[in-house]
Amino acid sequence: MELGKKIKQLRFKAGLTQEQLAEKLGIGAQSVSKWENSVAMPDITTLPLIAEIFGVTIDDLFDLTQEQRLNRIENRMDVEEELPQDVFWEYEEFLKTQLSNEQNKKRATDLIAYLYWHRMYSYAQKVRHWAKDAIRMAPEEKSCQWMLNMAEGHTCWDWNMANHTRAIDFYRELVDQDPNSWSPYLYLMDNLLADHRADEAEEYLKRFSALNQRKPFLNEVYKAHIALARFDAPTADSIIENMLSSNAEDSGVLFEAAQYFAKKCDWDKALDCYERSFECDPARPRFQDALMGISDIWAIRGNYKKAAEAYDRIVDLLENEWGLTEEVELKHAKDIRASLLAKV
Repeated sequence: MELGKKIKQLRFKAGLTQEQLAEKLGIGAQSVSKWENSVAMPDITTLPLIAEIFGVTIDDLFDLTQEQRLNRIENRMDVEEELPQDVFWEYEEFLKTQLSNEQNKKRATDLIAYLYWHRMYSYAQKVRHWAKDAIRMAPEEKSCQWMLNMAEGHTCWDWNMANHTRAIDFYRELVDQDPNSWSPYLYLMDNLLADHRADEAEEYLKRFSALNQRKPFLNEVYKAHIALARFDAPTADSIIENMLSSNAEDSGVLFEAAQYFAKKCDWDKALDCYERSFECDPARPRFQDALMGISDIWAIRGNYKKAAEAYDRIVDLLENEWGLTEEVELKHAKDIRASLLAKV
């Protein structure tokens, strides 16, 4: 239904004349008449008040399908860093109504998680700003250190706070429920290896290796990281070098090798593998992960100019391969580039 016809329908339902609606909106009755006859459209700034008067959402004014509303919610979170409180509540309420719709349940569940993450991330930015200010004023006090740790994902010295037991238990449960799904094995082994629980990781690698995988080279990757978790660097290095010698042009292999060398702080090898991985990647659009790794390494080395140049490439990638124009991801990339240039 056209917007003008929808306004007319809602006006009749509310028992309002065109003059009464116009008075509530602070406009002339002729404008309402033009809307309802599809001669003109309401200004976008008027839509929230129209929705408020009729007790509906802005989406209801356009008679969007459920799929269109789901798309609209996702797209808005992609392009806005923080949602107004009334919009957040509106999206939360609508998404929860979709949980009883079997067709939309999975999508709605994903978007509810995204909605809460979006709010958490936007608030984390505020935590970072104010906690850092407080710490600068009183660096000996711990009151804001913990908040900053949580907001930015800092490491924690205390093992009881830093271990990954909860994540391990969750992914182990997933593996036990569906032993033929390969992805949970990776997250499980990642968290086990982060805690140096190499023996357990090796047991799950045996089960993972028996599956029909999309990336068989990951078997060798995890063998190397298990050796590294046991502090056996020579064995780990040998596994990675052998893998590279037989897959020198495989973008995925090169990326995993770069990850391995970066974790060992072998910066030159990591940079080389990241660069080759990005250049060898046949997919379009390409992901920005390799370029982010390159930027981080140059920043660690104190060469902020080269770090910023890597973000030049990321911005170019997002604009020209992904077609982004105003999304939050593009804005963040530009902000990081600016902060790196400020350090040059």
